[in-house]
Amino acid sequence: MSDDALAQMQTMIGALPYLKRYDDQIVVVKYGGHAMGEEEAAERFGRDIALLEQVGVNPVVVHGGGPQINAMLGRLGVKSTFVQGLRVTDQQMVEVVEMVLAGTVNKALSSAITRAGCIAVGISGKDGGLIRARKATRTVKDPGSNIEQVLDLGLVGEPESVDTRVLELLIGADIVPVIAPVGLGPDGQTYNINADTASGAIAGALKAERMLMLTDVPGVLDAEKRLIPEMTVAEARAGIAAGWIAGGMIPKVETCIHAIEQGVKGAVILDGRQPHAVLRELFTDTGAGTLIRP
Repeated sequence: MSDDALAQMQTMIGALPYLKRYDDQIVVVKYGGHAMGEEEAAERFGRDIALLEQVGVNPVVVHGGGPQINAMLGRLGVKSTFVQGLRVTDQQMVEVVEMVLAGTVNKALSSAITRAGCIAVGISGKDGGLIRARKATRTVKDPGSNIEQVLDLGLVGEPESVDTRVLELLIGADIVPVIAPVGLGPDGQTYNINADTASGAIAGALKAERMLMLTDVPGVLDAEKRLIPEMTVAEARAGIAAGWIAGGMIPKVETCIHAIEQGVKGAVILDGRQPHAVLRELFTDTGAGTLIRP
C-alpha cells in the first residue's frame, strides 16, 4: 500500500464519528488556481472529492485558475491589469478567461475526480442559467482630493442570482458538479467572476453545511501571525476593523461572512496545498484551517 493510500485510510478511520454529521449534506469546495499546484496535487484532490461522494457527502466544486489564465495571456502577449485583486477584463480577455476556466482547467479537474471513481461533470456559471451576473464596480479615493472615483473593471461580474436547479439535478444523481466561475449578464454578455465570490454565492444558494475555501495560506492569522482555528462572524468583523485581518484576506473573510448570512452553517479558509486538507478539515478534531461560524 502506498504512503498516500495509507494516509487516506488512517484519516478515514478517525473520521467515522464525523460521517453522520455530513451524511447527505452539501459541502461546497472552492479550489483555487494556486492550490492546484502540480499534477500530483490535483490527482490527490480528485481522489479526496470522490471519497467524499462515496461516503455520502454531496461535494460541489468551484474552481479558479488565475495562474493558468496568466500563462495563456503571456503566451498571447496580452498584459493584465489588476484593481483590488480583480483582473480588468475586456472582450478579448474574457474570451481567453472563458477558454481557460470553462475549458482546460474545468475539464482537467472534472476528469481527475472521475478517474478517482465517481462521476464529475464540468460546467460553467453560464450553463443552465446557473449564475446571473451583473457588472462589478469598485471605488477608490483620490489621495489628493479625497473624492471617490468609480473604476471601470470591464467585463468583471458579480453574482446577482444563482439558479440551483441544474446543481440539484446533478447532486440528486450522485454526480459531482465542477463549476467554472463565469456568468451571464441580462444582455447575454459573458462576465469573469472571482472564484471566491462565486463559491460564496453558490454555497449560500444551496444552504450548504460547509463552504471550504482552499487557497495558498494556512487560514486566518491573528496579530501575532498565529493560526486561528475558529472564530465567529462578529470576531471576524472585529479583526477587519482592527486591521489584523488585512490585504487579500479581507475579501476571503467577507465572502465567508456573506455565505453564512445566506444560510451556510460554517465557512473555512484553509491551505489547499496540504495533503488531504479537505478530509482533515471535515473529519478530524483539529481541522485544517480557520472555521468561521455564526
